[in-house]
Amino acid sequence: MRVVVKVGSSSLSSADGGLQLSSLHSLVDALAAVRERGDEVVLVSSGAIATGLAPLTLPTRPRDLATQQAAASVGQGLLMARYTERFARHDLVVGQVLLTVDDVVRRGHYRNAYRTLARLLDLGVVPVVNENDTVATQEIRFGDNDRLAALVAHLVHADRLVLLSDVDGLYDGNPSRPGARLLRHVHGEADLEDVDIAAPGASRVGTGGMVTKVEAARIATGAGIPVVLTSAANVNLALNGGREVGTTFHPTGRRRPTRLLWLAHATTGKGTLTLDAGAVRALTEGRASLLPAGVTGCAGTFDAGDPVDLVDEAGTAVARGLVAYDSTEVPKMLGRSTRDLAVELGPEYERELVHRDDLVVLV
Repeated sequence: MRVVVKVGSSSLSSADGGLQLSSLHSLVDALAAVRERGDEVVLVSSGAIATGLAPLTLPTRPRDLATQQAAASVGQGLLMARYTERFARHDLVVGQVLLTVDDVVRRGHYRNAYRTLARLLDLGVVPVVNENDTVATQEIRFGDNDRLAALVAHLVHADRLVLLSDVDGLYDGNPSRPGARLLRHVHGEADLEDVDIAAPGASRVGTGGMVTKVEAARIATGAGIPVVLTSAANVNLALNGGREVGTTFHPTGRRRPTRLLWLAHATTGKGTLTLDAGAVRALTEGRASLLPAGVTGCAGTFDAGDPVDLVDEAGTAVARGLVAYDSTEVPKMLGRSTRDLAVELGPEYERELVHRDDLVVLV
């Protein structure tokens, strides 16, 4: 069995915001037990920014991006050193893997990410994955590693994803209020209709909340991977599977290309292309590529390879894809055939605006 475990900053941090070594040690010991019984494990760990607070004498998580990145730069090395030391007590080697959106959306990058993780597991290494906070922008703003963990679970063909939090599962309301009920099983969207997950987490160092965890569960279960959500204190129970713990999200779909999962759930379009009715049908029903002839409008500023929203004439997003041209090039291509474009502008224009392999339907 191969399991991906994600732990949040709040589960690794002390009351003053620094790294809580006892919590980290308990986590590592539980993961080592998984390895000792012959299973593979990938750890997706938040905590770099939180770990960097104390050395920089920062009382709380900074709000500005530059200071967040400085804290991550200081904290990531310290965090990995602690993981390396504790796993070594179990004769296990760890390997650091830092990812950004590009590493899992752009075709060449995500193949490299897959090869690296696969080889680490083949060599018996425990990969420790985190967002590359020192250079990332969108990841820090939109925050936690929950969705990244779901993507990594799909990327490494995991059998299960375990999300460790500071609460023991998903409740139908604020768990601090009387009457809130723990949901033991979620089989689909119908089970979430009356669940209030809008309240942010109470942690001073984490950025996630129940919203990102439920979204991560949607991504993973939509790709056929069961998810267990519980507290870090329950990590042994969650990994041993001896009895029911936390909330189990059951699979709702089947696997599909990893980067398309991320494209659908964890990116926002940097621009829009408006499609005529024929193009909408070709994409949503025929699973075709998007050609310039079916595009009637272009908005936003984007570069080739960026995600863009593909909208119908009413402005409803029907798909998202990685565009093959810069926004400065697209207007002169609208409504024209690729053959005519090649004759007038050169052979490099005889291709799709968005290839079907780089496109995910949203409706």
